[in-house]
Amino acid sequence: MIAKKNIDTFGAVCLIGFSVLLGINHVVIKVVNSGIQPVLFCGLRSLIAALFIISWMKYRKIPITFPKSDIKIGILAGSIFALEFLCLFLALDYTTVIRNAIIYYSMPLWLSLLAHFVLPNESLTKTKLIGLVLAFLGVIWAILSKDDHNQTYTLFGDLCALGGAIGWAGIILLARGSSFSRIKPEMQLLWMTIVSSPLLICVSFFFGDLIRDFEIIHILGLLFQSIVVVAIGFIFWLWLLSIYPASGIASFAFLTPIFGMTFGWLFLNEQLSNSIAIAAGLIIFGIFLINKPERT
Repeated sequence: MIAKKNIDTFGAVCLIGFSVLLGINHVVIKVVNSGIQPVLFCGLRSLIAALFIISWMKYRKIPITFPKSDIKIGILAGSIFALEFLCLFLALDYTTVIRNAIIYYSMPLWLSLLAHFVLPNESLTKTKLIGLVLAFLGVIWAILSKDDHNQTYTLFGDLCALGGAIGWAGIILLARGSSFSRIKPEMQLLWMTIVSSPLLICVSFFFGDLIRDFEIIHILGLLFQSIVVVAIGFIFWLWLLSIYPASGIASFAFLTPIFGMTFGWLFLNEQLSNSIAIAAGLIIFGIFLINKPERT
């Protein structure tokens, strides 16, 4: 497709669909965690996704190359990728999907803050600064809130979700402001999965029993995570990014925590407390302001 200057109907439908996928993603992780240890689950996900990506690239005749000049940056990207999802999968073992969705999807806050100091032409405007402050207050409010009655969550889980959000922002910064940006999107994803997989599988032996209350649904969840979310989902996302402006795509970011909270309530019977609702409102509105295009 030809590159476009604005988000059209097709692009809007695709981006809403992708937000839905990311929203239900955390419910699937929470369910599979009950049968497979989170860190092992994360490593297996990367391994299966890497195999699927290689198959896809061979089918599309996309060159699979690992030049020496890319080794250091590829290993760094894969290591940050591993750390990000280590935090995310552990977070969903220690906190609710609703709390995790609010804190983890505050990523645009940390991306804007870090980009201000690292990337050229990414300075904080007055509107973005207001959004950043609101989103930051929302994150603090979510972590400190204690009125989630009859629900299982811990401070450790909330902090893991925060670590995952910062790791996600780090990956995007690496893809924007380093030599990693010169690597094709499919190879970027392949680097991240093939590096993160052995790291996570090795580390998993330090996090307790590898298998929990295992059932067939956990295999289905693992395959859904590996193929639909990581391989197809993120390749599709990169394809959209090659067609539509990044600012337009970013404007849909505030939808993801909404879907995450909705699915946590719908499928896992999690309750949305008053404090969490206020925190969510602050973060969602803050993300909206952070991604709002500046008038020219």
